Amino acid sequence: MRLLALTSILATVPARAFRQVPPLKLSPSTKFPSSSIARRSMSHLESSSSSSSSNLKEALLSCPTIPLYDNTPHPAIGFGTYKVGFIPASASSAVASSSSSPAAVAVQRMAEECVSDALSVGYRFLECAEFYGNEKEVGKAIQSSGIDRKDIFLCSKVWTTTIEKGLDAVRAQLEKTLEDLGTDYLDLYLIHWPVPGKHVEAYKTLEELMQEGKIRNIGVSNYAVEDYKELMENGIKVKPAVNQIEINPFLYRKNTIEFFKKEGVVLQSYRSLRDGKAFDDPTIVKIAQAHGKSAAQILGRWCVQKGFIYIPKSVKKERMIENAQVFNFELTEDEMNELDGLTTQDAIAAFEGLYRKCVNRDTSKDGTLDGVKMKITID
Repeated sequence: MRLLALTSILATVPARAFRQVPPLKLSPSTKFPSSSIARRSMSHLESSSSSSSSNLKEALLSCPTIPLYDNTPHPAIGFGTYKVGFIPASASSAVASSSSSPAAVAVQRMAEECVSDALSVGYRFLECAEFYGNEKEVGKAIQSSGIDRKDIFLCSKVWTTTIEKGLDAVRAQLEKTLEDLGTDYLDLYLIHWPVPGKHVEAYKTLEELMQEGKIRNIGVSNYAVEDYKELMENGIKVKPAVNQIEINPFLYRKNTIEFFKKEGVVLQSYRSLRDGKAFDDPTIVKIAQAHGKSAAQILGRWCVQKGFIYIPKSVKKERMIENAQVFNFELTEDEMNELDGLTTQDAIAAFEGLYRKCVNRDTSKDGTLDGVKMKITID
């Protein structure tokens, strides 16, 4: 797949590996008023010059890439499609609304419209999944965009229910995903959760599909160190290229992250912006004010500066633009260290509880701990 070389939004940057590139800092004159720290207003975005918009799109089209183990260039930023135009029935927000008002989780815009906006802004990595329930809409947006398939990096994930049903179901789901997205191959296909007793065989099916040319790279999502070791000890032939896990300053599991880095597994970060729930955190606000940036941009910059794949999502075009503006400034070492220290023991404990709940989610063992690993690397 053709991806353009690394460039900067504001100036030419020496051609070096992504983790080594020090983006240029903005001058004081480019700072925004403190009232825009949490989110920059739409009026500011509308007043930006056409050249700024052009620079942003060019920066996304030629964004930094991180090589997978086979040297496939993976874009460092992508557009997440979870809860975009559709709320899955077992999503936490949908479950919470079952005892209140369904309007609480009503979708704001259809996925086709949102993804069309993301593509027009310049995003070229789309993060999809069976569970998200909107791949057909995503496919419509891709088709109407007129963008060459080779210029889009498509990732999808197979859900727990399909994994539990077995190999034929995994194959059938891939065919449905390909049909819905309007393509004959995926750049990356992941096991969504390590379903106990089922995920290893499902992964081996992905290996077969990769050999058949329907998938370019394969990987995993939400895998603990112990789940990965289980894969490696059970005769797989293709090492996972990616592990997609929640990563942000408020859930920064250093030991887990270092393990996968040493294994050469690239880490995709979901909930990079923590669903907007940390935009008022004093540390985030302070650093945002120092750089004249929004809280979202600080969280996003932390992610890319750490070398993780950054996957923001929004149903609003102005947010898509804002979330992407993370390549034209750099956080200091002290700021990075301060952000690293925001993870609490309560957050680690909450992660452990979520892991135990979700590996069997939507399967016949939903709500039980049957087969769930009770001792995993949680930090």
